[in-house]
Amino acid sequence: MINIDDFKKVEIKIGEILTAEKVEGADKLIRFTVDFKEEAPRQILSGIAIHFPDPQTLVGKKFPFVTNLEPRTIRGFESNGMIMAVSDTEGNFSLIEPTSPIASGSRLS
Repeated sequence: MINIDDFKKVEIKIGEILTAEKVEGADKLIRFTVDFKEEAPRQILSGIAIHFPDPQTLVGKKFPFVTNLEPRTIRGFESNGMIMAVSDTEGNFSLIEPTSPIASGSRLS
């Protein structure tokens, strides 16, 4: 269990995917460029390629991302966040998507 103060430390913002491509030589990785209405878009890597044979289908869509994780280098690329997704015990998988228009950079509360 964590307390509310610990939870408040997690920064989750809506980001719009500008580019999405499979990482060469990696079966699971997609490299995203994501707009959070910051000074520059962020590069974020995610191991969800098995669920998106054509990552281009994600371009232009908005999803929540954890944006205050320490950067992590994966296959030589620096990742600066984590896309939010859900899966269940039956193997179903889904990205979490806003149900109405919301501005990029909006923080979940």
